[in-house]
Amino acid sequence: MNRIKLILIVIVILSVCLSINVLAQQAPIVIGLQTPLTGSEAIEGEMASRSVETAARMVNEKGGVLGGRMIKIEVVDDACQPRAGALAAMKLVSMREVVASISTYGSSVTQPASDIYEKFKKVNIAYGATGTGLSERGLKYFFRTCGRTDTQGIFFAEEVVPYFGAKKVAIMHDNTSFALGLAEETRNALLAAKTADLVYFDAITPGESDYTVPLTKLRETNPDLFYFTGYFPEAGLIVRQARQIGIDATFVGGDAAINEDFKRIAGLEYAAGCYQTQEALIQHFTNPEAMEFKAKYQEVYGDLPSSPWPVYAADALMVLAEAIDKSGSTDSDVLVDYLKNKMVEYPSITGPIGFDEKGDRVGTGINLYKVNADGSDSIVQR
Repeated sequence: MNRIKLILIVIVILSVCLSINVLAQQAPIVIGLQTPLTGSEAIEGEMASRSVETAARMVNEKGGVLGGRMIKIEVVDDACQPRAGALAAMKLVSMREVVASISTYGSSVTQPASDIYEKFKKVNIAYGATGTGLSERGLKYFFRTCGRTDTQGIFFAEEVVPYFGAKKVAIMHDNTSFALGLAEETRNALLAAKTADLVYFDAITPGESDYTVPLTKLRETNPDLFYFTGYFPEAGLIVRQARQIGIDATFVGGDAAINEDFKRIAGLEYAAGCYQTQEALIQHFTNPEAMEFKAKYQEVYGDLPSSPWPVYAADALMVLAEAIDKSGSTDSDVLVDYLKNKMVEYPSITGPIGFDEKGDRVGTGINLYKVNADGSDSIVQR
């Protein structure tokens, strides 16, 4: 009798262990998302969170990764602030279940965050950080699905200036690492291309409510083309105040300047007729992955993302899921090797994706967009 009981106990213990092992094998793969959910750039974080969740559904509905494990997203707010960005990165690397991170919006926030991820050997993919210097630091675990500011500066000098036939260009930035970087890259490209004279180059202080003093100085230079390389909260105020003091130069924003909040802050009467240099919006993609993403996103949230960055966050989720599944591992070094050496033209939402040795995406393009009278956006130059 005791022997039978012992055998039964052993069977029960083995069954429990087997059940635990099966459950462990089916535990979700957790990927972090560091993004601004509070502060003036919260709209970007909200759209990024929605986009990443949509991409996770796309993966999970096809069976997940590694033989049936689902993708789970752990979201941490960084308020689009450098110090908060570093703290958000520390929070994610402290979570042992988080295998990699999608991080983040804003070059000045991405820089300290990526240093944290590098220290703790965690793969991190920026989705809205185009600062050229980010990928020039020799980091092993840093990637990005968006482009770089140097390509945007060249596009402005070689394509946008001739498109408008501009002879005099004014450039205004806000001294953040992203905006200053884009302004400097554009200045260098203008000097090299010799397509127009640079008549104004100066900074404003972000977060203020009145920019008439720097705008008055800019007005004195009488530019044909006014390029603002900062972010949308200031861009909306600047274009409205510029028109109110008589600046009629064509307004072009950099790729962080125009979204739905810009149109709301500026007012449609001032936003209409403004332009922006940026990567393609999701509305203009027709590949199967983009069509699936748009259908699933609109099913839950209605309107599509009004800037490209949230969709690049979704791309980051897609490439991480692909790398984990195809490499059969969540180890950071294995993922780095797969992303840099084995991922070639992976068919993601915004088109084929691959990465070079620096972690930069291979083959992103810049377009010139116009805000139409009804508030919609259309491509006018590729």
